[in-house]
Amino acid sequence: MGKYKYLLKNIGLLTLGQFGTKLLSFFLVPLYTNILSTGEYGTYDLFSTTTSLLIPVLTLNAGEAIAVFALDKNYKNKGSILSVGLKFSIIGSILVTVLTAIFVLINDVFDLVQLFNEFWFFLPLMFFLSVLSSVMTNFARGIEKVKEIAVGGVLCTLAMISFNILFLVVIEWGLLGYFLAFNIGLFVQIIYMGVSCKIWNFIKFSKDVKLEREMLSYSKPLIANSICWWVNNSSDKYVVTAMQGITENGIYSVGYKIPSILNIVQSIFAQAWSISAIKEFDPEDSNGFFSTMYTMYNYVLTASCSAIIVLGKLMAFFLYAKDFYSAWKYVPFLTISIIFGALAGFLGGFFAAVKDSKTFAKSTIISAVVNTVLNFVFIYFIGTIGAAIATVICYFLVWIIRYVEVKKYIKLKINIFRDAICYFILVLQSLVMLFIETPAILYPIESLCFLLIIFMFRGENKMLIVKTCEALYKRKKLDVKE
Repeated sequence: MGKYKYLLKNIGLLTLGQFGTKLLSFFLVPLYTNILSTGEYGTYDLFSTTTSLLIPVLTLNAGEAIAVFALDKNYKNKGSILSVGLKFSIIGSILVTVLTAIFVLINDVFDLVQLFNEFWFFLPLMFFLSVLSSVMTNFARGIEKVKEIAVGGVLCTLAMISFNILFLVVIEWGLLGYFLAFNIGLFVQIIYMGVSCKIWNFIKFSKDVKLEREMLSYSKPLIANSICWWVNNSSDKYVVTAMQGITENGIYSVGYKIPSILNIVQSIFAQAWSISAIKEFDPEDSNGFFSTMYTMYNYVLTASCSAIIVLGKLMAFFLYAKDFYSAWKYVPFLTISIIFGALAGFLGGFFAAVKDSKTFAKSTIISAVVNTVLNFVFIYFIGTIGAAIATVICYFLVWIIRYVEVKKYIKLKINIFRDAICYFILVLQSLVMLFIETPAILYPIESLCFLLIIFMFRGENKMLIVKTCEALYKRKKLDVKE
């Protein structure tokens, strides 16, 4: 199967499996913002972001190594690879339970987080189910069970949506119901993945010390990478909570919901790309496969980001209820940050292909330090919007450092000057949206910026049209023959 066909097949499967249900989940945002208070939503978000921090630390990031080693043809014993991941998942789950119990005692004395002791049980449960879900998904990707990943994602999302409606609307359990729905969704996904991939056939109880050392040698440097990636993704919420309050964090966290439209696109592509980057790695990029994919990916992300900025305020009016509406002002900058995060992830696939986790981590560490400093400075001087701007800057740093470093491994032909102009237009759009309130002036300027970006990528537009027509023509010929 050709490189493009293989990648597009995986993208197609993952799109069918995730796009519809994730969009449905997106449109349930009015439900959450109507029923949960800003403080409750902020509390849930802190549980979620804390879990994402603890996972790489307490599991030594072994889950990250599963897909890379399982895809490598030099490692035949897939069961041993899975067993290493499961071993460290169990160890991490025991550790997080102990740490949670200790914090419950401390919180009981000092009352640091008001709702924590009421919902403490969900932290170790979210940790365990999230880790197990990650292990299952990474292993399925490693043995190229893309269809199973897609179906698992569908079932997870549908379960979360169904139980959210049941627990929030019908039974009216509030924050407790929101926690329960999230965990039930992960549990459904884990059960399906285990059965569909016949996980029991792969689990080995014999210890492969050499393999474990190799996997940990790869994954340990990624602990710093994951922590710093978490800093880039989530530390702003802690700083907002500390400096502006838990209510403001609830509003800021909801601000991520509209950018999540673009996040759906990049997450689907990233899952498919991680397989192709390792399987098809070519340092010379002799047929231009990697350069073409980067350019088209960048075009889709940039054009989509511009469209979201144009429509962001209108979408917020329909999606963000009550006090949450003010979150619209964070949307443009948070959406731009997704572009740089996605492109950095694309380039990161090459570091995974050559198993260079140290260089991979360096860019994230540098950006995390900058992000931490900027969060405190910007939030202090300009409020919560400073957190969104700091996020853009830190992701830009990750991307630019990886762009420079990746040249050691592969020759990419990229029109960096054209891309820089388009990124400048996106920043201009964000500032216009923030400072111009008159719709008669605002939307013509925003629309003009969007059309200018489309014009800048006119070559890519032509390629898309030609390739689509060719594919439809070939399909029509096949139908006629049949």
